[in-house]
Amino acid sequence: MSLLPRTAEEFSSAEYWEKFFKKRGEKAFEWYGDYNKLCGVLHKYIKVQDKVLVVGCGNSELSEQMYDVGYKHLTNIDISETVVNNMNQRNAERRPGLTFHQVDATKTPYEDASYQAALDKGTLDAMASEEEGALARNMLTEVGRVLSVGGRYVCVTLAQESVIKLAVEHFVQLGWAVRLHCLQEENRTEEDSFALPVFVLVCTKFRQPMPTPILEMCLGEDGAPVRHTHVSELLSAVREHQAYSVLRKRLRTNTDANSNLSLTLCHAKTGLPRYTLTIQDSPPGAKVPRANQFAIFIVPQGSETAWLYSSGEGRRQLAASANFQRLVIVSMHRNQEYTEMQAVQSELSPVVMDLAPPGMPANHQVPFLSVGGDLGWREEVSRGVSQLSGEYCVENVKGGDGELYRRLVFLSNAALVQSESRLVSSNTATSQKKKNKRKAKASAAPVASSTSMTVDSGFLCCAHHEVMVACLAMLGVGMPQNKDILVSVLLVGLGGGGLPQFLWDFMPNVTIEVVELDPVVLEVAKQWFGFQPDDRLTVTLGDGLERICALEKEGGHLFDAIMFDVDNKDSTLGMSCPPAAFVETPILQKVRNLLTPRGLFILNLACRDPALRKSVLERVSGVFPTILSRKIEEEINEVLLCTRGEKETTDATHILPSLNQAAKNLQSALCSSGTEPSRRPHIDIAELLKDLRIV
Repeated sequence: MSLLPRTAEEFSSAEYWEKFFKKRGEKAFEWYGDYNKLCGVLHKYIKVQDKVLVVGCGNSELSEQMYDVGYKHLTNIDISETVVNNMNQRNAERRPGLTFHQVDATKTPYEDASYQAALDKGTLDAMASEEEGALARNMLTEVGRVLSVGGRYVCVTLAQESVIKLAVEHFVQLGWAVRLHCLQEENRTEEDSFALPVFVLVCTKFRQPMPTPILEMCLGEDGAPVRHTHVSELLSAVREHQAYSVLRKRLRTNTDANSNLSLTLCHAKTGLPRYTLTIQDSPPGAKVPRANQFAIFIVPQGSETAWLYSSGEGRRQLAASANFQRLVIVSMHRNQEYTEMQAVQSELSPVVMDLAPPGMPANHQVPFLSVGGDLGWREEVSRGVSQLSGEYCVENVKGGDGELYRRLVFLSNAALVQSESRLVSSNTATSQKKKNKRKAKASAAPVASSTSMTVDSGFLCCAHHEVMVACLAMLGVGMPQNKDILVSVLLVGLGGGGLPQFLWDFMPNVTIEVVELDPVVLEVAKQWFGFQPDDRLTVTLGDGLERICALEKEGGHLFDAIMFDVDNKDSTLGMSCPPAAFVETPILQKVRNLLTPRGLFILNLACRDPALRKSVLERVSGVFPTILSRKIEEEINEVLLCTRGEKETTDATHILPSLNQAAKNLQSALCSSGTEPSRRPHIDIAELLKDLRIV
């Protein structure tokens, strides 16, 4: 590795190669691979009887080995006088017909169309950095001149993007067919191999230029060609293969319990994502049995967003439980068919061995793990496009408890469930058991047809929604003296409508205004999630911030509770809920002005950045005298409960002791106010409030 040039500019310097080859001496430097690695592709595109121009031959043994297997018409040229002299002396007796000439590849003395093939191993890479690519273009033009119709330029390259782009665009403009082979290392030790794969670029000259570009990528020397429409698509495929090779090298030489490396495997024909693989190594010092080197865990369909599989902490917990040196966690993608566990294992087996930990024997048996041998179940029921949030799908999935759930997922962030509701049979009462998605064993298939199911509005799937409902206990709902007092709620962020529908169905004397930016979300909520607005449950379509400003400006609108449950579309920030503008001081002051004297501000906050969270809390506490927080287990979310009253009357030290009775009152009110006798709220208010903490 120390013999490789430090910078690309050195590659194209004649002085560099003079010094390089003198230092290297007689020891052949196999630039980007030897004959054994390249022979399969070379024999495929270069016939033994072809007259071949070897461009930038160096002191490689490649020409000698090709000569020995029957290629007798090789013309080797190089810019270095030293290497040409050495190679001629070395082959004078054993290979008298093998000649080497000091020739500038951009200005050769050979006649037009005098060769059937041109072979280039690393010369394009060396020249492409010189004179902003002009030197390489001159060389490629010269190659095109000396090749006959049907002739091929065969170039061994590391396919740096600027290099391969230059060559591909050059030959596409000439109307040549372009094909790339990606050659992965197979037998060389990982310590000695390059991190990047070697590519072989094959460009074929036609008598008449092709009307549309022929751009193809092949994996290995015999891989089926995958056709691409544009040069950019081919370059993207190159980058993907390079990234995979670097990842493979890293995994085969190192372990890192904190790296969370992942890759996506796509369908060979369609190019659609099929599997996502996440690598989780055991931490240093972990007591792992010698036999437990490597295992594959198949996540059931529909469970990939669960904390155990989607979060770094959850995956570490899963890996610790499995107790292998390396665990590869495999998630299956939407809009793909998976027949059975054995078929999935057979499909993955050839690929996952590339991800084995360092030192694992080649014949080691790798176990596949799963939850009860089940692939899970997923059914897409609707798909559409929102102008604001992009493509979405509504799907039914089987949870870890065997129950069916309906989800709204925006495919721009497919790992995040936007909204979720539990489904129950339309003909039977809902089950009274509490959800426990991770611990209960799932059945192999849905018990009832999803078409006969309806949304259970009494079951809140999102833990932060349960806490937001529980926080309303502070309003005194359910107390005898408040029996006929109306409760007004402003909720910013509809989602699937589960939270406002729960409040409408089970909270007495409540009126709710929901503000939702996306009209598509409203239609999805009504069609698929059982959301039923009426005169007590209204929806205002528009921007939540604008609505708050308008309400304050109009005056006369006061709410007992204002709830923010809004996600942030900007994934680059460390706060996924809410958008930063919603917690700026002027907006918080307007929220306070819109609250009744007993009013509550309830905020779903999801912030990964500790400094950003601290800043948000400082701004909120500057407006609201008392703040309580309830962390959501196994999630980054927390619910902030903020009081509008003066600090002396709403001090947290006075609030907390009275919460238990307030929780009982709200629980009683919810359970006695169901719109249908068969439906009951599945919520434990006291349990949800016991972990409230003073901020």
